[in-house]
Order: sequence, then structure tokens, then C-alpha cells
Amino acid sequence: MNLSEQKCVACRRDSPSVPPEEVKELLPQISEWELIEVNEIPRLHRVFKFSNFPDSLEFTNKVGALAEEEGHHPLLTTEWGRVTVQWWTHKIRNLHQNDFIMSSKTDDIFNAS
Repeated sequence: MNLSEQKCVACRRDSPSVPPEEVKELLPQISEWELIEVNEIPRLHRVFKFSNFPDSLEFTNKVGALAEEEGHHPLLTTEWGRVTVQWWTHKIRNLHQNDFIMSSKTDDIFNAS
């Protein structure tokens, strides 16, 4: 099943993180995303570019609505002409399957605009 067709599951502190070998399998499905580390915590990171601030803000609002619907929330930085999105799972301080699902759904929102 395509990542963007899946739903997020509720995470607890003991939820499993995605093992490194699975990360390598999932990353090609969200090829525009970069794997970064912030304070020793892996994150999925992507910058989306727009031609103006209203389009950046509209995208941010759509991603925010999706996050509320799925119960999984990113770091969003909205600027003139760009939105930076980072997904990771705060409770486990690592990547969870939810982060890959939400990255794919974020791509869908961008591609539909």
C-alpha cells in the first residue's frame, strides 16, 4: 500500500522506531525528503518553494489541518516563498512509520497545489 494511503497510528513512548534498514527502503518513496539529525534525533526534512507568501501560508494551513486530522504534528516554518517541514516522533525521539506516511501526504498536498 502506498504511504499516503495509510493512516497514522497512536504512538506511545514504547512504540517502535523504524529500523535503519527499513528507513533505507522507505526513503526512496519520499525521494525529495532529506534525513537530518537535530540534537541526536533523526528527522525527515524538506523545503517547499512558492512564488509568494499567501501560497506558503495556504500550504502551511493545509499541512496543519492534515496534522490535526491524523493526530501527528510537524515542525513548520513558514516564510515568504518557502515552507520548511520536519517530521519525527516526539514521544520516541526517533522516526516512526507515521513520519513517512505524513511526509508522503505532505508531498500530495504540495503536488495538488
